[in-house]
Amino acid sequence: MSASTIYKIESAEVWAEAQEAGSYGGSALDRADGYIHFSTAKQAEATLHKWFAGRKGLIVAAIDVAKLGAPLRYEPARGGDLFPHLYAALPMSAVRWTRAIRDLPDGGHAMDALEA
Repeated sequence: MSASTIYKIESAEVWAEAQEAGSYGGSALDRADGYIHFSTAKQAEATLHKWFAGRKGLIVAAIDVAKLGAPLRYEPARGGDLFPHLYAALPMSAVRWTRAIRDLPDGGHAMDALEA
């Protein structure tokens, strides 16, 4: 995979706690699976709709792949697509930026286009 940026969707509250701590150890699902789930720019919107429907107060964080090293692996997941998985805590120093995801009246979400 050659993407220089991958993305993590999380609640703003949990993300603020991770920023204060200096690292993100993952969601409950991440911890149960043994790695932190990320998405590429092309995968992020489907991830948002599949795993975060009905949740409010979300952010998307852009992560610099070059700062993750060997613990980052691309592995087959949904539909056989290769998804980025991090087998370590995410250091906040690898975060390029975060943006709020807009909550829609119907319970859905709107997210700005992401760069690959």
